[in-house]
Amino acid sequence: MPENTPQRRIGVLLVNLGTPDSPQTSDVRRYLNEFLTDGRVVDMPAAVRYPLFQGLVVPLRAPKSAKIYQQLWTERGSPLLFHGLDLQKLVQEKLGSQYVVAFGMRYQNPSIEKALEELREAAVDRIIVLPLFPQYASASTGSVQQKVMDIVRKWWIVPSISFISSFADNQGFIDTIVALGKAEMEKRDYDHVVFSYHGIPERHVLKGSFNGYCQLGKCCNTYNKNNRYCYRAQCFATSRLVAKGLGLSPDQYTVAFQSRLQSRLRDPWLQPYTDEILRPLPAKGFKNVLAFSPAFVADCLETTIEVGEEFKELFEEAGGEHWQLVPSLNTHPLWVNAVTEMIRQN
Repeated sequence: MPENTPQRRIGVLLVNLGTPDSPQTSDVRRYLNEFLTDGRVVDMPAAVRYPLFQGLVVPLRAPKSAKIYQQLWTERGSPLLFHGLDLQKLVQEKLGSQYVVAFGMRYQNPSIEKALEELREAAVDRIIVLPLFPQYASASTGSVQQKVMDIVRKWWIVPSISFISSFADNQGFIDTIVALGKAEMEKRDYDHVVFSYHGIPERHVLKGSFNGYCQLGKCCNTYNKNNRYCYRAQCFATSRLVAKGLGLSPDQYTVAFQSRLQSRLRDPWLQPYTDEILRPLPAKGFKNVLAFSPAFVADCLETTIEVGEEFKELFEEAGGEHWQLVPSLNTHPLWVNAVTEMIRQN
């Protein structure tokens, strides 16, 4: 390469969902306002969505959510944020100087806009965007993709941009979950395993169905070209691969969905619901249960609090003896390697 030829570098944007700037009610309210008025998260007309959530839902929910965030907060702040920044640093070290790795949040700070500006100032030749959501959903990965495109369309010079839309069956991702699961299984014998994924409304799956392929049933028993962007199918595919790595038979694990916002009667979400399937487990003789949250790559409110504490309490109230949450991938060396390889292969 001639001496006066500038080094061509690749920009990498890692993105996670978001977190309040602090567990104070005002910051939680600001976060929820941005999150719940996203048209890909709540697919209602804007004229209905904004008054309903900004005027009613968020004001009622923010004080309760703030108390939960206070339980989650650490000396380093929000786990979702500091694990993301740690991952950024480690991936940058692995990739080397040919790459510039930035980290942003879809909602609140550090923003996607700020992260993209870092890459623009570094004069990268192209940008690879990796939303840190293993299974594609319009409300998560799709929202990140739309936000990125909304920002870069205003740039005078737009570099080549590519997206890694999902990694539900990525071998490095699966291997990391299996390694974390085996570490817990070495400590204790478990009667059953629960894979709990973040729920979405059934209509979100049906709206994205390829030629009406999705029937919210046995169509998810295989993962193929017709359902490769179906969130439900990807959740089952991830579960099957992790179960295989752990040596589990189909009767030794259950796939369920958590975190629904509305009642089943008014607005059905993906089923079965985790909080409902765990209650009968002790009566079936499953007193010791190992729980995974494979929709999340970093510890957050939905894993640490909802699965790790709230579901544990429900399980014990139903007669269960031990409910154990497997930690998220965070910055496990296998996960850092998996992210690095996904970027290199892209």
